Amino acid sequence: MRYEEYARLDGVAMAALVRKGDVTPAELLDCAIARADAVNERLNAIVYKGYDHARQAAGKLDRNAPFAGVPFLIKDLYCDIAGWPMSNGSRFFRDYVSREDSEYVRRCRKAGLNIIGKTNTPEYGITGTTEGAYLGPCRSPFGENRIAGGSSGGSASAVAAGIAPMAHATDGLGSIRIPAACNGLVGLKVTRGRNPMDWNSPANEMSVGHVVSVSVRDSAAMLDATAGPVAHAPFAYPDAPGSFLAEALARPKKLTIAFSSENPSGTPLHPDVAAGFAATVAKLEDLGHKLVERPIRTDWRALYRAQGAHSAGHFGAGIIQSILEVGRDPEPGDFEPLTMTYWEGAKRFGADKAAFGTLTMRAICRDILAQFDEFDVFLSPTLITPPPEIGHIDTVNLNSKELNHRQARIFGYTPPWNMTGQPSISLPLAWSTDGMPLGMMFTGRYADEATLLNLAVQLEEALPWAHRRPAH
Repeated sequence: MRYEEYARLDGVAMAALVRKGDVTPAELLDCAIARADAVNERLNAIVYKGYDHARQAAGKLDRNAPFAGVPFLIKDLYCDIAGWPMSNGSRFFRDYVSREDSEYVRRCRKAGLNIIGKTNTPEYGITGTTEGAYLGPCRSPFGENRIAGGSSGGSASAVAAGIAPMAHATDGLGSIRIPAACNGLVGLKVTRGRNPMDWNSPANEMSVGHVVSVSVRDSAAMLDATAGPVAHAPFAYPDAPGSFLAEALARPKKLTIAFSSENPSGTPLHPDVAAGFAATVAKLEDLGHKLVERPIRTDWRALYRAQGAHSAGHFGAGIIQSILEVGRDPEPGDFEPLTMTYWEGAKRFGADKAAFGTLTMRAICRDILAQFDEFDVFLSPTLITPPPEIGHIDTVNLNSKELNHRQARIFGYTPPWNMTGQPSISLPLAWSTDGMPLGMMFTGRYADEATLLNLAVQLEEALPWAHRRPAH
């Protein structure tokens, strides 16, 4: 197979060729490795190469699996692959080697995916940009002076560059949707508890895992392959249709879509984003949907105060768990300054404040969830601005207050839907005047990925993006 053909295929199409015998998993792997060798030095998307492992796996894959032989990448954050390093973006984990596959990886293997490596992430996945001191900055192939987003920036950069049709990503405050927006991809943050999470279990109420992908159907089919309850999990699995892919490809529904450009930070939209947002609203009206302009009604300051207290408790617990996993206390230089600031802050939080933050956040989120009784989907931009330049959000040299201020004025739309647990998807529906992708974000009712995926397929046909690939 020539790379030019490989680059035109999504994962569903690749697997179909494997099942028909038109291409082998080894040929797909050769294309992925050749592309990675051509671009990764510039982008710094892949931080661990498991090519030998992938070559051995290529000959043993179940060719009837839904993604038979499709090259795939795992984010190097809280996702174990037996015998592979897992850094979590931190020097503290520099010698850590995973002992067994995570449940998510086991499901990926069962789906036929051929895991070829691990992707870049900032330390502990804290920021909306992938520029950690340990693994180094990751760049968008659409503009190598621009951020790839975070914390799944390595996965998004690799997919946008054509190394693989999709890659693993996780999202705690926007870390699937932000990189998808920065790299012209589909980024679905699934409902809380939809996919298995190991170190960051759904019990913490914020982080979920799925993929970034070029096509909507890959995201839907991948959800069919990996979603499902975890044995003996102490929480209920959210309602699910028989097939997310079937729901995505079903006849489009006429929806009531609320929309607003208001964001918790009160930052005005960049003109390019504003133009793309207006065009998206107009296209949705052309497609027959009912558009209603109205913001989410809530006390954002109270919500973010509560989330901060909740997250402080969980971050501190995560550091304790990391120390147990690594088997030693951190030494000077093991953590970046931002991580140290958050850890010191977490230690000052009392258990009562952390728990009260969780209770308050839940109460506010119930009020937000109730507003979705009035409409099917909520639309906003994914980012307030186009992807900024590398270094604007300096995770090493900026103090935490300034860093968070800058993040809020760029990434302000994504965090609330991690707090509520709702599904939320970024689609590359607009472009800046200098050629950078701009995401538009659609958020659905709790456990209703099906409606989002169905709408996304309709928009993918009306405003196609697969041909908008980086120049190199």
